[in-house]
Amino acid sequence: MAGGLRYWQLPRRIGGLFSGPSRPLQGPIEARATATTTTTTTSTSRRLREEEELRPIFFTSDDDNHDDNYDDNHDEEAHKARLRAAPPSRRRLPRRARRCLCRCVFRCAMLLIIIFALALTGYCFYKWNAEKARRVPWTPDPETRLFSKRPLAPPPQRLNITNYALPLRTRGRSIVDANGHRFKLASVNWYGASDELFVVGGLNVQHRDTIADTIKRLGFNSVRLPYADELVTLNPRVEDRLLTENPDLVGMRALDVFHAVTRSLTDAGIAVIINNHITSATWCCGADPCDAGWANDHLGPICRVRQTEEDWIRNWETIMRPHVDNPLVIGADLRNEVRGLWGTMPWSKWAAAAERCGNRLLRMNRDWLIVVEGTESANDVSGARERPVRLDVDNRLVYSAHVYSWSGWGSMAGRFSGRSYASFVRTMRWNWGYLIEGDVAPVWVGELGASHSPTVGGHNYWANLFRYLKAVDADFGYWALNPRKPRRNASESYALVKDDYVTPVLDYRMKDMMELMTQ
Repeated sequence: MAGGLRYWQLPRRIGGLFSGPSRPLQGPIEARATATTTTTTTSTSRRLREEEELRPIFFTSDDDNHDDNYDDNHDEEAHKARLRAAPPSRRRLPRRARRCLCRCVFRCAMLLIIIFALALTGYCFYKWNAEKARRVPWTPDPETRLFSKRPLAPPPQRLNITNYALPLRTRGRSIVDANGHRFKLASVNWYGASDELFVVGGLNVQHRDTIADTIKRLGFNSVRLPYADELVTLNPRVEDRLLTENPDLVGMRALDVFHAVTRSLTDAGIAVIINNHITSATWCCGADPCDAGWANDHLGPICRVRQTEEDWIRNWETIMRPHVDNPLVIGADLRNEVRGLWGTMPWSKWAAAAERCGNRLLRMNRDWLIVVEGTESANDVSGARERPVRLDVDNRLVYSAHVYSWSGWGSMAGRFSGRSYASFVRTMRWNWGYLIEGDVAPVWVGELGASHSPTVGGHNYWANLFRYLKAVDADFGYWALNPRKPRRNASESYALVKDDYVTPVLDYRMKDMMELMTQ
């Protein structure tokens, strides 16, 4: 600025030009001076505001519009020294540089977003194609087609539990008899008492003894028999139409029918493991938090069937009491697919509850095996590494896992239907295989299953699973025997028998299970 004026003095010098209506008329030269002064005043006011905002921040600029003059009380050299001493974080770039930097940052961010969107689109397209390929129907191989045309070979007698000295106990990774001989669980699930009809399936088609004989002919030496807590607490009368082939059961209540079926199985020489499947009598397992754990009283009034942990244990005592003296009722599978509130359940919490329930049952009968399933819908028993279940009676604990084609959802590697064998085995070993391979404790794969007409993905899961089960010689339980579901009498694609409960479905599943039974 001319004349050595300081920028904070300028408004006082020119302020009179705007001080009142009595200002004299201006000529062209004065008008131009006024306009210039007005522009300078505006710019100076803006700089004053910026200076006030930035104090004690100091900045330098090569811009010609910046004023390098400061108050007389501040020596210019001292000011420059302060600028040099100020940390870089307290300096500001010139406005033009800041705008350029902002534009660069914006463009880089947009480029990254575009690259991410393209990568995500490509990944989704790849996954869609892979899923589409897995949904193609699987074509049976020649060996499977040949197996399906031959009559089912009789099962080896060594599988029958009547050839073993009872009671059973555990030793390392195995279930053994009183003489130390391994008894391998080759089980099938026979469901219905856990559903809304309160009775196992097929009693309107065949006598229960006939169905027990079918189970033996298929080679299974044990049955997992599920029930619902509501069956115990409500104990309704079973509808007559569901018992037409078992006239001696007509008019009975659900608990009496359940006990009669259990006795028919054990009379046929089949071991029984009773399973608490669900709280409410319905198909398991959905997203209802009321059925996700052994107790739901913490959920308040939202549950149709409310249950405390003590209720759960008393229901177990009620359903097991009639079988205390039946040596072929060999165990209790404490709870099906514990998963907490939509998939979250601390292993330590479940392990402690299982100990309390298991110890109460062992006080009734010290010979029962206590089966404790994993968390996350029984997929994960890895928590037993750090916090094993400890019962009051030694050598009675059996862990259990469930493995299906859709298992593994939500993980980085994806569902088991799309896994390679190496990826599948890594997950099995982490979840529960370490207990078998390390000779720590028995693991019963209490539920596995597949459709009789699988997709490529479904068969990939099955082939990987049975390759691993054969490698470790595992105990297993197939889901399920039933050809029909209770609700709306819907067809069960996982069935091992046809609607008559006598004719077996001979396909790749029975082929692999027979190989595992007899190895």
